[in-house]
Amino acid sequence: MGTSRFSFNMFDHPIPRVFQNRFSTQYRCFSVSMLAGPNDRSDVEKGGKIIMPPSALDQLSRLNITYPMLFKLTNKNSDRVTHCGVLEFVADEGICYLPHWMMQNLLLEEGGLVQVESVNLQVATYSKFQPQSPDFLDITNPKAVLENALRNFACLTTGDVIAINYNEKIYELRVMETKPDKAVSIIECDMNVDFDAPLGYKEPERQAQHEEAAEGEADHSGYTGELGFRAFSGSGNRLDGKKKGVEPSPSPVRPGDIKRGIPNYEFKLGKITFIRNSRPLVKKVEEDEAGGRFVAFSGEGQSLRKKGRKP
Repeated sequence: MGTSRFSFNMFDHPIPRVFQNRFSTQYRCFSVSMLAGPNDRSDVEKGGKIIMPPSALDQLSRLNITYPMLFKLTNKNSDRVTHCGVLEFVADEGICYLPHWMMQNLLLEEGGLVQVESVNLQVATYSKFQPQSPDFLDITNPKAVLENALRNFACLTTGDVIAINYNEKIYELRVMETKPDKAVSIIECDMNVDFDAPLGYKEPERQAQHEEAAEGEADHSGYTGELGFRAFSGSGNRLDGKKKGVEPSPSPVRPGDIKRGIPNYEFKLGKITFIRNSRPLVKKVEEDEAGGRFVAFSGEGQSLRKKGRKP
């Protein structure tokens, strides 16, 4: 009695290429501060790239993946997702090192499991950020500062809170929107950047300016209370020892002579007043009407030769 064999090939249909070239594995993640070595790796905290083990580079080199290498990080316990690039392949096997702000976005603790998958992202054309503190407004040119900081990032994900370092201070910004997708690549792109109002920022209240009419002239009598410094107001001593004429005899002070710091109550916004301390011209004493007016050729002439009488 013959027997017949039945064979079933579950791979009769070719696997799509997107799955053939996909890199997907799990690592235990740690913050960069846990990275052993003499070198200071604080540069990892200033960007959006991670450090992976050398075996990942070996697997990626065998796959026909597109460059630059971009990855999707998933915390399956909290369903939190973000995207990143890779900086180096020097981590221990089974471990990857992430920036601290990235671990906070994924709700990961030290030694937690993270799923790492290779992805292809569209190039960014637009992004909007919301500073998480009003201190960000103290920066003179925030767009230039952000543009310089984003050079250490490979991609952006809507909803993430990224951290940038400027003048030895950490500023956090939430990614509110990205175009053309919720996750975009920002490597060699021309991206428009916009900002939302910082978290907790309150616009200053505008107070209506009411012009108050001046009621009469200002009373400056209070300025005459303190005379202040007066020249030659002391007493003197005579060489002959007499006391006559040594007592001080200050000249009377008029209130108009000691007015100082009186504000200009007639000042109006937008009007510039130039005040010149010009001295008044000394008035000449008028001469008599007869001799005061100038008359041309009214003088007397003199002759060297005396006029003699003719005989």
